[in-house]
Amino acid sequence: MRSSKGNGIGILLIALGALVLLGVLGPLLGWLFSLLIPVAMIALGYYGIRRGNTFFGWIVLGIGVLSLIGKLSWIIGPILGIVLIVYGVSRLKNGQRRY
Repeated sequence: MRSSKGNGIGILLIALGALVLLGVLGPLLGWLFSLLIPVAMIALGYYGIRRGNTFFGWIVLGIGVLSLIGKLSWIIGPILGIVLIVYGVSRLKNGQRRY
């Protein structure tokens, strides 16, 4: 009798591949993979720094961070605006003048 350990994963992968080919999950997976590349670059840069190749490690890490900031700018902008508003209100509530 055959063991059916890998059948569940195989069926799941076939179904996921069919959904991608049909275009149902294409936009979601494209956005996810566009975030995966900068995160992988950050991880590889950190790994390079830890292994002693600091020059190339810092370059790869910097490019990954800049790319990730570019991909997440749609959320970084509003968060920065909220932080500035909260900081401004807290400065007004203090009432103390700082010279």
